[in-house]
Amino acid sequence: MKDEQSLITSAKNGNNEAFGELYDRYLPKIYRFVFLKVGRKQDAEDLTHQVFMQAWEHIGNFEFQGFPFGSWLYRIASNAVIDYYRTFKRTFDIEAIPKEVLAHDPELESSLDSAFSIELVRSAITKLDHDQQNVVIMRFVNDLSTKEIADILGKSEGAVRVIQHRALKQLKQHININGTEPRNTTQEA
Repeated sequence: MKDEQSLITSAKNGNNEAFGELYDRYLPKIYRFVFLKVGRKQDAEDLTHQVFMQAWEHIGNFEFQGFPFGSWLYRIASNAVIDYYRTFKRTFDIEAIPKEVLAHDPELESSLDSAFSIELVRSAITKLDHDQQNVVIMRFVNDLSTKEIADILGKSEGAVRVIQHRALKQLKQHININGTEPRNTTQEA
C-alpha cells in the first residue's frame, strides 16, 4: 500500500488509480459521517458521492499543510451536509405506506426496538450543535483521535476535548438510562 502523500501527488497529476486508492481508504468513514448527519441511506450515498466528486475535481488545489488528506475530505463533507440542510424539505406521504408494514409481527417488533434505539441516539445527536455533532461522530463512530479531530476542525486539542465533554453531557440529557427521551424537569414560574 502506497503512502498517502505519494497517492495524493499521483492523483494531482491525473492518476485515477491513485485517487481510487484514496477513495477506498476514506469512503467508509466519510459515508458514516454523512449518514449520521442526514439519517437517510440514499441521501448519504448521494452526498458522499458528491464529496468525492468535488474532491476529484479540486484535488489539484489540495496543498500539504501538515493535515491529513482526510481532514480536507471531512471539511468537504461537512459543507455538503450544511448545503443539504439549506435545501432539504422532507415530506412523507402516509397514504403510500403499505398495509403490510402496519401489520403486527413479533420479529418485526424486535428489529424495530433495535432500530428505535439507534434512531433515538441519532436523533439525540442531531440536537447537538454542528461542532458537537462532528466531534461525537468523528470520535465515537469513526474512532479518530482528538488530535486528528482538532486538525480537521481547525481547533486545539483542548477545545475538542471541551466540545466532546459538553456534547456527551447534552446527549445524556437527551437520552435517559431507559433509552427514552427524558421528561422536562424544569418548572415554569
